Amino acid sequence: MIDLYRQMILIRRFEERAGQLYGLGLIGGFCHLYIGQEAVAVGLQSAMTVGKDSVITGYRDHGHMLAYGIDPKVIMAELTGRAAGISRGKGGSMHMFSVEHGFYGGHGIVGAQVSLGTGLAFKHKYTGDGGVCLAYFGDGAANQGQVYESFNMAELWKLPIIFVIENNQYAMGTSVNRASAEDQLYRRGESFRIPGMQVDGMDVLAVHGAAKVALERVRGGKGPVLLELKTYRYRGHSMSDPAKYRSREEVQAVREKSDPIELLKKELEAAGVSEDELKTLEKDIRRIVQDAADFAEQAPEPELFELYTDVLVEQY
Repeated sequence: MIDLYRQMILIRRFEERAGQLYGLGLIGGFCHLYIGQEAVAVGLQSAMTVGKDSVITGYRDHGHMLAYGIDPKVIMAELTGRAAGISRGKGGSMHMFSVEHGFYGGHGIVGAQVSLGTGLAFKHKYTGDGGVCLAYFGDGAANQGQVYESFNMAELWKLPIIFVIENNQYAMGTSVNRASAEDQLYRRGESFRIPGMQVDGMDVLAVHGAAKVALERVRGGKGPVLLELKTYRYRGHSMSDPAKYRSREEVQAVREKSDPIELLKKELEAAGVSEDELKTLEKDIRRIVQDAADFAEQAPEPELFELYTDVLVEQY
């Protein structure tokens, strides 16, 4: 449990610092923070095998990368557009990837990653490498047409994929029940015969348990599973969103009742972990985040020639 707690603290403190750097003008463009949703990425990806399994997600990707063990320094450097960033400063907040870790992005087009994830699952089955793809998308993307095309092909070919709906209650500024005729999103796969589970996405232990159940089925060759993780984002959709479509009281009520970090902290204390141990862990995480921020601020900007790398045709 302590490792799950550590990972959630890392994501929370990293995202808080990213928000500060954005406010200082050191991060440009879009920036979508993962604060409040930490239990989803940590609970799911702690059950995955890095390098064997694959993960693909949308634009709110920093937390997923950290949960997969990717160095905070290169993530922060990418956020600030530096050459040392994981995408060499060209991807920014929404377009990061690490083939080495089996992390395939970071995608800015709503729902587009679901079809790509289905392709990754096809690769796992075709090569027989035993891997499973974890494809994240949100409650807003759950209404996109390509999602259902992907469901159909995944079940038809019994592909090893777990479709994960991170239901943080709002698609930008629109609540789920205003946008979805069926707001029990775990049922969305029923017409394709894909089993679904609804999970408390604020409880990292419940998420981890659901991940193990889903992985057992998928690795057993029985086809895809759909997980709906009911979670909540504390900040606006992005850093430019004042979130006036909901009240401060609503956000505060969730923080007080369901904060994923506080819930696990109580479990750890009940298991005998001391306050001093938790304070030491917090101090270590803050140092890691500070080191990442320092690294990002000191790293050089990309050279002009980087405009012509990582493209289909590199010489003209």
